[in-house]
Amino acid sequence: MLLDTSGLLCYFDAADDRHANADAYFHAAPLRLVHSYILAEFIPLCQVRGLNRSATLSFVEDLMLSPRIEIIWVDEALHQSAFALLQARLDKTYSLCDAVSFVLMKGRGLMDALTTDHHFEQEGFRRLL
Repeated sequence: MLLDTSGLLCYFDAADDRHANADAYFHAAPLRLVHSYILAEFIPLCQVRGLNRSATLSFVEDLMLSPRIEIIWVDEALHQSAFALLQARLDKTYSLCDAVSFVLMKGRGLMDALTTDHHFEQEGFRRLL
């Protein structure tokens, strides 16, 4: 399962209405995949939501150190593939972070995303939240 920014927020923020579902999906997943653009997006999202910065950074650090989470560090080739997807989907409002997720998920044969983002459904993936 891909851990998207919005899904991580639901998992991290115990006050979120979707926290219990996010927690259940997170712990049930045999594979947890995240990429560096998601981690980069997550920190300012938490800041904008007024969540504790120290707790946010500790959470991200825990993700990075966890042997149960695979982190893909976006390199030039992955960035270019994602950018090409954006150029091919001019009718969509996908972010570059979304496009990286889609490229990775297709390449890995993943269907499930811990996300609230409807863009995943537009690309044929399952949005779990």
